[in-house]
Amino acid sequence: MNIMNDIKPITYLKSKTAVLLNHINETHRPVIITQNGEPRAVIQDPESYENMRNAIGLLKLISQGETNVRNGKFRPQEDVFRDIENSLKEKL
Repeated sequence: MNIMNDIKPITYLKSKTAVLLNHINETHRPVIITQNGEPRAVIQDPESYENMRNAIGLLKLISQGETNVRNGKFRPQEDVFRDIENSLKEKL
């Protein structure tokens, strides 16, 4: 994998948009768009973008959980399952 192949100037985007979009959707690799030699945007296929957002969401949940454990904000698993069972029994 060579990241240099994934960097394109904005003129390439303007002149070969369809080709670039096909490439991104086939390879699932993002492309960095430059303007005046500086990175200005990243184009990514929708599936990879959604997967990335889901992964970030999971990482946030893990981080929050770790913070809660460090701060003593947790309950034993048995208590949680017992409460769920009791709640379900009440609804039935």
